[in-house]
Amino acid sequence: MASAVDAYLLLFLIGVNLIPLTPLEEEQQVPPDGGFQVSLIKSRKRVFPAPHDLKPDPVSEAYGYCNTPNHTEQAWEGHSPADYKLLSVQVMIRHGDRYPLYFIPKTKRPAINCTLSTSKSPSHPLLKTFIGHMRQGGRGHWDSTLSSIPRVPNHSACETGELTQTGVVQHLRNGQLLHHAYKRRSFLSSDWSPRQVWVETTSKARTLQSGLAFLYGFLPQFDWSKLTVRHQWSTLFCGSECDCPARGKYLEEEQKRQYRLRVSDAELEKTYAQMAKTLGVPTRQLRAANPVDSLLCHLCHNISFPCVAAGDGGPKDCLKTDQFAVIRRQQLDDEADRRKAGLYRKYAVLAMHPYLNQTANRMERVARDGEAAFSVSSAHDVTVAPLLSALGLEEARFPRFAARIVFEMWKSPPATQKQVRKRGGNAKAKDGQLFVRVLYDGEDVTFHTPFCRPRGRQNAPPLCPLNNFLSFVRRDMFSVVNATSYKEACYRRPA
Repeated sequence: MASAVDAYLLLFLIGVNLIPLTPLEEEQQVPPDGGFQVSLIKSRKRVFPAPHDLKPDPVSEAYGYCNTPNHTEQAWEGHSPADYKLLSVQVMIRHGDRYPLYFIPKTKRPAINCTLSTSKSPSHPLLKTFIGHMRQGGRGHWDSTLSSIPRVPNHSACETGELTQTGVVQHLRNGQLLHHAYKRRSFLSSDWSPRQVWVETTSKARTLQSGLAFLYGFLPQFDWSKLTVRHQWSTLFCGSECDCPARGKYLEEEQKRQYRLRVSDAELEKTYAQMAKTLGVPTRQLRAANPVDSLLCHLCHNISFPCVAAGDGGPKDCLKTDQFAVIRRQQLDDEADRRKAGLYRKYAVLAMHPYLNQTANRMERVARDGEAAFSVSSAHDVTVAPLLSALGLEEARFPRFAARIVFEMWKSPPATQKQVRKRGGNAKAKDGQLFVRVLYDGEDVTFHTPFCRPRGRQNAPPLCPLNNFLSFVRRDMFSVVNATSYKEACYRRPA
């Protein structure tokens, strides 16, 4: 089953939407304390695409995917009624900006230095102390698979898939945003215990380093001796519950749908043929090289698209922006077709249930023990994308570099006597109620989920009841595959 997941990772990179919708054009503002100003202007456009009847500009959208840290970031984390108490925060992040995984034949690789330096741009007020703190990482506790991985990117010529300084800065900012958002809520005291902070990552250096940058932004100068960094062997973060035969079936059907759509796109095939002719390589070789991955790196780092020398000594032939736009247009078409077909949603529900169930279990433990807890899971686009789909957020944009999904759990103050009477007068009714919030890239998307969509009720609570989320994870999410449990959905034989 692991091979199927690996195959899907490759397929996702080649054919699925790799760029979110809506570039950010705000300028960076630095407050007096050296941090980054948080914009409180609410904009659904940051998370949800334009209406389907509007044709977005593929190249403009690409800059949103880059997530270049030169704008004012908004963050709605930590917002609730003033008398509510924050008990738990669980974060899933995608790694930050990286060097390409694929390279275009007969062209030079992008010249990017992956070492960290405060004299390079982009930088961050915490970068210098972050570099120094990572040198002390030997004091931490590491799962054996992770112990030999460098804690910061360190190659003057970036290696394949290596995290760049941009990627580090993106997550220092993410962590700092949450630090400021939760500081006013007195969440997680400075003398936190090892039991209260959980960090997990896949074995790729870019996810480990992104997770550490995020954690440092959130807890500057954290105590290494209290930290354990845990390894997740699967990109689905499914732990001991990864075996699910039906997941592979839906994955295979989704791959076939994707392939049929791609090969039927005449404009795309013509564009690949033109690009291959420019480079002097067979079209099949160029397509296998997944040129969009490298072109995105050029775009994100403001490097001209690659060129090749003409055979007759004439001017160089270069790949063009309009060719890139065609590839992006096809990816957007694929996203629309994917939503309509519904196969990916079925795959996503089975792929991400184990992680969501773990999230629910942690919430219940915190509610029982009363001890605040924070966790960060550092992952990939092939983790965050199915998590969004499993949560019913299929209209949300594809995860950009350094995307984040945040699950918050809140507790209301004890009920008044009048409220107790309305709830039946039992002893439990006196206790504060538990609620959950879900945020994507700083935007509250809780009431876009199927378990918390408004149903026109009067006097509805300002947040989503935790029990709604628990019922969804344990039973309701399987309705899309006509089942009531994970085991039934995974192992039921076809009728």
